[in-house]
Amino acid sequence: MDEMTFLNGGITSAKGFRTAGVEAGVKYAQRRDVALILADVPCVTAGVFTTNRVAAAPVVVDREKLAATPRSQAIVVNTGCANACTGAQGLADARAIADASAKLLGLDPSLVLVSSTGVIGTLLPVDRIIAGVEKAKAALAVGDIPNEQAACAIMTTDTVQKRAAVQVTIDGKVVTLGGMCKGAGMIEPMMATMLAYVTTDAAVDATWLQSALKAAADVSFNRVVVDGDESTNDTLICMASGLAGNTTIDGNHPDAEKFLAALKAVCTNLAKQIVMDGEGVSKFVTVKVRGARDTGDAHLVARAIARSPLVKTSWFGLDPNWGRVICATGYSGAEVDERLVRIYYGGICAYDCGRVADEATLAQMTEIMRERSFEVVVDLGLGEGEDTIYTCDFTFDYVKINAEYTT
Repeated sequence: MDEMTFLNGGITSAKGFRTAGVEAGVKYAQRRDVALILADVPCVTAGVFTTNRVAAAPVVVDREKLAATPRSQAIVVNTGCANACTGAQGLADARAIADASAKLLGLDPSLVLVSSTGVIGTLLPVDRIIAGVEKAKAALAVGDIPNEQAACAIMTTDTVQKRAAVQVTIDGKVVTLGGMCKGAGMIEPMMATMLAYVTTDAAVDATWLQSALKAAADVSFNRVVVDGDESTNDTLICMASGLAGNTTIDGNHPDAEKFLAALKAVCTNLAKQIVMDGEGVSKFVTVKVRGARDTGDAHLVARAIARSPLVKTSWFGLDPNWGRVICATGYSGAEVDERLVRIYYGGICAYDCGRVADEATLAQMTEIMRERSFEVVVDLGLGEGEDTIYTCDFTFDYVKINAEYTT
């Protein structure tokens, strides 16, 4: 296997992992809301978390554990309650769930990580979650059904479960990476409410895996925008069991770049699924900026366009209002000269260095926006810098969902 191969898999595709998703009554009846990921052996583990200064209790707990020892063997995830802004009680609850789960699973508490997603400012129903972990322990399995059930058990306003898997060859050994994630609203991971988990059977050096995961996050989860709100609970965790039998991957390994490419591919696939399932989304839009003075400026412009409510509502309304795009470009903070800028919708030039689209061109742009997925390109004409953000439109449904989130 010389090339990367995508699989119809998920969190248990790699050797040494089992999972389950069960109903625990965290917030709603008859809904899977507790997921358990269990490895057969302690795993080298890396994590990337929210940069929001208001971090949820499980984020605090996981950061502490991985800083002390970059290893884990189990992850417990609940939906229905974010356990954020819950003070000392929230921290105690997160630790209690980790400790009780460790006892149920026969593990050292340091090897159990926890994640939560849902409404901010409510306390966890600890007993129900622990009961859910016990129920999940009995249901642990490998395969498509448990992969799907676990992915469903971490959803909030998501409408579909999200998972991905790839295989590559490292040292002549088949190495698999599998993952699942959730996220639909409060999405601007700069590392939304976004949770993502990746497992691999590769043997990987802990320090290198941390840097690789950060690099993967930077080109995937950190390149998606649904609504510009960064969550208190953003979590991305990668567990490496080492059961594939390859020599340990680090920065000097001849196949390090191949593994990194596979990790980026899984994360990018999952990140795009988040945008496609954004709250009320009807359009998936790739915003590409090129010709910037540098990559930093390209990123500023792409993100400004991707998170602009005026731009996003124009996409929903099929309004070829390229003026909103150049407006966002101008206030992005990047170096911009409107006399050099070109704007394209799906290859149709809307603005060309001061020359504006005629009625026929505007009609072509409208047809482009009727597609479920399209591309907006801004060429600044100033240099070689480029960047890409994946985003979506704003619809009536987005407003409805978020106007009624807690009621």
